[in-house]
Amino acid sequence: MQRPITPPTLEDMIDMADVALESIPPELAGMVKGVAIRVEDFPNEETCRDMELESPFDLLGLYVGTPFGEQSVSASRTHNDLIFLYRRPILDYWCDTGEDLAHVVTHVLIHEIGHHFGFSDDDMEALEAQVTE
Repeated sequence: MQRPITPPTLEDMIDMADVALESIPPELAGMVKGVAIRVEDFPNEETCRDMELESPFDLLGLYVGTPFGEQSVSASRTHNDLIFLYRRPILDYWCDTGEDLAHVVTHVLIHEIGHHFGFSDDDMEALEAQVTE
């Protein structure tokens, strides 16, 4: 009889995000100092409504803040930049695809960091290819 697998907790996912952040190329990691990473089970109702999601499972991560290219020294900031990783949608994606969970977390993190810097999907794929595992 196979033992049931316990899904990673929020704390486990935070640890995975920390490891993922340490594995991204140094030039990218140095640029995201001060951007907080937060792991939650799902996006909140306001986010689901604002993004017109059919299901909270439709969003794996979200960058909230002022994109790097739009920041200004003359404009006051009302909040810190934040990257959300959504645990349950990430786990659902992981189960559906069979991809390595650490790879999925790294992919989502790089994608959201890419939004912070206004990178294209091709730029983000190139950065992901540089990840040290």
